Amino acid sequence: MGSRVFVTSFQLAGVEGVKANSAEDVLNEIGRISNSDDVGLILVSDDYGKQIRYQLTELRSKKPIPLVFELPSPGSTKEAVDYRALLKQILGV
Repeated sequence: MGSRVFVTSFQLAGVEGVKANSAEDVLNEIGRISNSDDVGLILVSDDYGKQIRYQLTELRSKKPIPLVFELPSPGSTKEAVDYRALLKQILGV
């Protein structure tokens, strides 16, 4: 979940994504899909994640699955990220 660019990066790798316009949208969407049996991992861009970090920590403490994991968003000040390689590493592929 994240911006159009963030989500499109994962869609190109075959991963379903949800575009969000705000951190509140991300939080609402996580709440909506976290009860789904077929979702085990939710990737959130850090630009939205840092705005809702407290709520994400609360969610993680109450419900360990799905795992909610923050990744650097495109244009982040962190080093460049190969999303495909990172996704493979997270999924153990």
